[in-house]
Amino acid sequence: MHFKRPSNHKLQIREREMEGIEHRMVSVNGINMHIAEKGQGPVVLFLHGFPELWYTWRHQMVYLASHGYRAVAPDLRGYGDTDAPPSHTSYTTLHIVGDLTALIDFLGQDQVFLVGHDWGAIIAWYFCLFRPDRVKALVNLSLAFPPRHPSKKPVETMRAIFGDDYYICRFQEPGKAEAGFALVKTATVFKKILTNRNPALLRVPEDVGFGGPPDAQYTLPSWLSEEDVNYYARKYDQKGFTGGLNYYRALDLNWELTAPWTRVQVKVPVKFIVGDLDITYNTPGVKEYMNGGGFKRDVPFMQEVVVMEGVGHFINQERPDEISKHIHDFIQKF
Repeated sequence: MHFKRPSNHKLQIREREMEGIEHRMVSVNGINMHIAEKGQGPVVLFLHGFPELWYTWRHQMVYLASHGYRAVAPDLRGYGDTDAPPSHTSYTTLHIVGDLTALIDFLGQDQVFLVGHDWGAIIAWYFCLFRPDRVKALVNLSLAFPPRHPSKKPVETMRAIFGDDYYICRFQEPGKAEAGFALVKTATVFKKILTNRNPALLRVPEDVGFGGPPDAQYTLPSWLSEEDVNYYARKYDQKGFTGGLNYYRALDLNWELTAPWTRVQVKVPVKFIVGDLDITYNTPGVKEYMNGGGFKRDVPFMQEVVVMEGVGHFINQERPDEISKHIHDFIQKF
């Protein structure tokens, strides 16, 4: 009888499971939320982006837990095993921060360390605007603080500057992006998105669509395995993409609701990390904002900005050890 030897990565996944990442469902803010957690000590709350899950933080959770922290990573509203209300109007930053504030209460904490990436970073910025009293310190990845323009709605502005083909503009029509993703295997969608290292503005012409060619082949980098891709694909096959896309569809609604926080500063200690190949870092205006004094004006307690060379958007998965160390080095000061 021939026994197939498990791949190194499968062994790593089993070891990770043995290392004790635990999963449970909790009731917060009127929804059921899935959280993954590991370790004992001060809570580090990890917020994922699109199109991801708690799983994006798997490496950081193990690292922080081994250094005396309690790592908690939810599937945010609309993702994975967490409830997904159907309407985009249920996905404002006020809803998401409400979910997380209730989660912190459930965990029995007055304050937590916050770590965000992509949409999770945007939620983290707003969390610090709305409830700075609940945050000891913030480490944010990829998305710099998005200051609210007092008279320009975000989607209208993007459409005027970047055109209808800009991906966020394409995401706006309910069902359209979902139909595009459905034309190819979900695993292929993830390979396309997670392996993209082109820092240019992301445009999706209507005749090309979101999924790309159905027969496209993608070579996985060393930091991403078939097992990783299949985990994401399996969860998204169950849930669909609508929950995550609803965050984009609520952008203008967010703008309306956050008028009271116009020009309010983020007043918690912050470390910000971005890859120089990240499309968000290379979006027109972002470097000027970061380097021209705007970022420091809006986030006065910014203590460190790190630009990592040769790194793309999915920075916490591409450079897991470095990011884990960056997080630990910063939060241990508090």
